[in-house]
Amino acid sequence: MLLVTGGAGFIGREIVRLAVAEGRPVRVFDALRPDVHHSPPRAISGVEFVRGDLRDPAALDAALRGVDVVCHQAAKVGLGVELADAPDYASTNVLGTAELIAAMGRSGCGSLVLASSMVVYGEGAYRDAAGRRRRPAPRAVDDLEAGRFEPRDAETGAPLEPGLIDEDDRLDPRNNYALTKLAQEHLGAEWARSTGGSVATLRYHNVYGVGMPRDTPYAGVAAIFRSALAHGAAPRVFEDGGQRRDFVHVQDVARANLAAIGWLGAQTPSTVRAFNIGSGTVTTVGEIAAGLARAMHGPPPVVTGEYRLGDVRHITASSARAHDELDWSAVVDLESGLREFAGASTDEVV
Repeated sequence: MLLVTGGAGFIGREIVRLAVAEGRPVRVFDALRPDVHHSPPRAISGVEFVRGDLRDPAALDAALRGVDVVCHQAAKVGLGVELADAPDYASTNVLGTAELIAAMGRSGCGSLVLASSMVVYGEGAYRDAAGRRRRPAPRAVDDLEAGRFEPRDAETGAPLEPGLIDEDDRLDPRNNYALTKLAQEHLGAEWARSTGGSVATLRYHNVYGVGMPRDTPYAGVAAIFRSALAHGAAPRVFEDGGQRRDFVHVQDVARANLAAIGWLGAQTPSTVRAFNIGSGTVTTVGEIAAGLARAMHGPPPVVTGEYRLGDVRHITASSARAHDELDWSAVVDLESGLREFAGASTDEVV
């Protein structure tokens, strides 16, 4: 039996659909938070649904009966709006995951796929003019206010060239959400060491697609742009729009989760392995906004120069490890994925 926490959510629901199509017995555990679910989710035939909070040990014990693998998708997502969000991030993501691994320890379940995020890296990978790997310091407020958005070498002040980040790069979380995702990774590793279980940690890059939460400040940037266009407004692009990202379609992310479940079945006890899950296509935030505007026949983006202090400039993925070890690669190209996303009906983009 597969248990998908957050299985009524954007990514979780796609994982459930794919798992059911493969003939797997699936149980969904979801709190149906009102800041994510504006209406009750549609049932999926043959899937058991348990409404519960990750911070409730009794609910978890009941949900884990007969489960041999957990796909942990439940989390409060997004960069956050203000410091007052910090307790909710910590409670939902860190305490919730701690309760989950404790319950897994009680149940004897031995396999965990953990949804992590690119945010654990902080800034992406960079090289200096000599080709040496460099990690820039956090960007200064004075630079951001002046429109100087590109990171520079902390030692020389020289410009840096962004590249692809891999799983062995240094982890440097720079906001509340990122800190909680890294804490989840550490909790998963501690569970594996303590129980002999195995963990596949999937570091998602920018996931998009039909079903993204909308009309919430915690939504992904693609959903925010689409929502503005659906209301006839121009998408507002922060900084200068040149932020490099890797947008990966939700169907590909779901496939990665199923591939990770298969991989876990062949691992030795206490295996912990992280995988970047990205499309391999580098694009910019401005290009995403412009592409959606064209597809939806809306006004062109407005570049605002605004910034969020906890954001990073460039972060793009090398997913070579997932290709080599999980036998997984993204198959949905960005152009067709955005076209599908732009054309989704309002009730599909929940």
